[in-house]
Amino acid sequence: MTFFTFTKYCACLPPLLLALTACVSDAKQTSHAPAGIKAKKAVDTQETGEFANFNQWKDVSDFIDEMVAKHGFDRSELEAIFRQARYVDTTIQLIKPAPPGKPKNWQAYRARFVEPVRINAGVAFWDSYADALARAEAEYGVPAEIIVGILGVETIYGRNTGNFRVLDALTTLAFSYPDTPNRAARMSFFRGEIANTLLFARDAKIDPFSLLGSYAGAIGWPQFMPGSIRRYAVDFDGDGKVDLRNSPVDAIGSVASFLVQHGWKRGEPIVFPASVASAGNTGWEMFIGQGLEAKFSLEELKTAGVTSSAEPPADMLYGLVDLQNGTDPTEYWLGTGNFFAITKYNRSFFYAMSVIDLGRAVRTARGQ
Repeated sequence: MTFFTFTKYCACLPPLLLALTACVSDAKQTSHAPAGIKAKKAVDTQETGEFANFNQWKDVSDFIDEMVAKHGFDRSELEAIFRQARYVDTTIQLIKPAPPGKPKNWQAYRARFVEPVRINAGVAFWDSYADALARAEAEYGVPAEIIVGILGVETIYGRNTGNFRVLDALTTLAFSYPDTPNRAARMSFFRGEIANTLLFARDAKIDPFSLLGSYAGAIGWPQFMPGSIRRYAVDFDGDGKVDLRNSPVDAIGSVASFLVQHGWKRGEPIVFPASVASAGNTGWEMFIGQGLEAKFSLEELKTAGVTSSAEPPADMLYGLVDLQNGTDPTEYWLGTGNFFAITKYNRSFFYAMSVIDLGRAVRTARGQ
């Protein structure tokens, strides 16, 4: 009996994590979390969704055909899986673009993440996993504080890893994405993530419905999408498997692996404070909104009216980072390739700077 045939026998169970873990022991919580840090958010508020009979949807049938032809899945087993999948309207509501409203406010955004709960939890996490963080820094060249910052911003060190069944969320988004200008591209992306979920579950010999995550399908301590797990995650604790749900050590190594594969360079700086010329010299404006890449020389930026109170290396490339503060003045920074590597984790300047600032705050709180 294959694993996916075995999942049919689980269909009669209620869609709760305890029922799912009865089908696959790998889903149970372990004792990796340090004292005072919960490894997972309580699952009694799990989003269960509603029956949608996805097998009657033509696009789902076509997707199953593709998985059978391309990856060797059994059609009846995939049909059994999609029979269990649920439509989750909450994912649709959460994925919709925010309506026009207040202007972006960097300081308000930062305050959500660089705050006492995350700082204190970060100190406890760093103290408990200092050896793994040091090993990741040695092997990948990613500073411990950056890894700590990412895990703190993403899930408060495993406290909030998500309560949606990943396959439910991805199926909903892949075949019923809201009507937006990028709908086709996003549906294609999420269909790819369903494929990655099924492939990951097959390789790991786990029930795909045991995977809980965010409303968009991100999994575990570092909130990797299934495709990122397959491409970038590593078995950093050496137990023979990649487990981002239960192993903080795997999460540490995987974050470092992700950043390196997205351009992180060992030993290079990340950001420098910047100022722009006042009214009358607006040449610097051409460097705003130029993508998530460091591609301008320091001389180009200086000529256009961008300066720094620090001394950025002249032989590196930079991007001009603008952090809007609502009605208050915008904050500017010069971002290096390492800064933009963080934006590949989440395509947001606000996110990257929050990671940097939280990591620094945790390091300071530890007395380093």
